[in-house]
Amino acid sequence: MRSYDDDTLPLQPPIRLPGAATLAAAVRAAPLAEELLKAELMKAEGDDTEVLAAWADHCREKLAADEGLLLELIRMFLSREPLKGDVPGTLTGLGLVRQAEPYTLSWLGLWVARQIIAETTGQDIPVMGSLSDREAAALLHGLRSYPEAERGEELAGWLEGRDAAAAVAEIASALATVSPLSRAVGVELLASGLGDEGRQALAGLLEEPKLGAVIAARTGREDRQPAPEEIAWVLVDMAAALLEFGGETGEVIESIAMGMNAEEQAGTIAILAFGDHPWTGRVLRVFIDHHPDEKVVASARKALRRLHGLADARG
Repeated sequence: MRSYDDDTLPLQPPIRLPGAATLAAAVRAAPLAEELLKAELMKAEGDDTEVLAAWADHCREKLAADEGLLLELIRMFLSREPLKGDVPGTLTGLGLVRQAEPYTLSWLGLWVARQIIAETTGQDIPVMGSLSDREAAALLHGLRSYPEAERGEELAGWLEGRDAAAAVAEIASALATVSPLSRAVGVELLASGLGDEGRQALAGLLEEPKLGAVIAARTGREDRQPAPEEIAWVLVDMAAALLEFGGETGEVIESIAMGMNAEEQAGTIAILAFGDHPWTGRVLRVFIDHHPDEKVVASARKALRRLHGLADARG
């Protein structure tokens, strides 16, 4: 199958799926299930997990043999919109598309497409309710693409059965180690979704180097200004969150440019290499590849070389 670069696919919102028993029942009812039954590669009365694994392999083989089918399935998944008109019979035969116009992906279609996207891009599209037993870092990572309503629903499921104060403390302690977008989600949850305890936890982190400066920037705390050595880290973290979400390169550039002219931007870009943020190289690459002004591009190239030199010096 064709491989994709995860950076080219914006983060996808969560999907809803039933349990393995319901999915396996849909497999057994699919028109083309008979092919596997006849070849004894799948037993109708077999374990649900085994049935689903056999069906996933069968779907991969069918889709790998016809890239048009694969692309149609992915297109339907990404658009999340009903399709009118003709649908390839193989997709309905595999049980991936509901057999009533307008056509939509079935639960099996969502399930298979999610697996294929994970295998080809590395993006693990979340399933509603699947984060309830995960640690805070995994929760924040999973919530990156959730719309507001679904985020609240998933958070409520995660909080159920947990001590509220301990849950807040776990999220707060994860902020320093997660990705930029996960960190932005965590700050938002603590600021507006977890009551006074959440806000107090954020306030307690304000004096932390780098992390505190990012929290202040995201929550509008003007009383906590970044130290000179924190400015580059904050700028990169804010831009990297947009990049991680799959935002337009123009948005990433503007998050650092902030209306400055090209000369001012070049000066700002020059300091980014000194912030030792793990996403600095990726942010600089956006400026190198997409900024329209050569002066800024040159500054980004110089900053990237300096970044590599500093990394080598640090060992």
